[in-house]
Amino acid sequence: MASKSVLAIGLDPAVVDFSAFPGLTPELVRAHIDAEVGRLRELGYEAESCLIAPGEAGEAEVERTLRSGRFDCIVIGAGLRQPPERLMLFERVLNLVHHLAPDSRIAFNTNPADTAEAAQRWIGQGG
Repeated sequence: MASKSVLAIGLDPAVVDFSAFPGLTPELVRAHIDAEVGRLRELGYEAESCLIAPGEAGEAEVERTLRSGRFDCIVIGAGLRQPPERLMLFERVLNLVHHLAPDSRIAFNTNPADTAEAAQRWIGQGG
């Protein structure tokens, strides 16, 4: 049986303003993202991340990635859902996922360090 595949879509930490989050840095968040992708692979999943900048270039990257293969689960990062001014980007990403990956399960993480748990809720137990 082929392994299940997971795509994690989120904002590239290099483009995020962390001034409202003392102690968080782009490097720390990127390390958490990379660790979660590695953890998913250790759990037996094919896993990749799609880190984007806000705007059309980010949407184009999501579209390119979704067209590149089939994913059993797509985890959409918390940074795309908050703060409220990112609502339009979140909706565009969600609609791209719905349109280009209609058979994929959709999950949401609460932070960069619980992506594996989000994916497992939907595909780890046959969700």
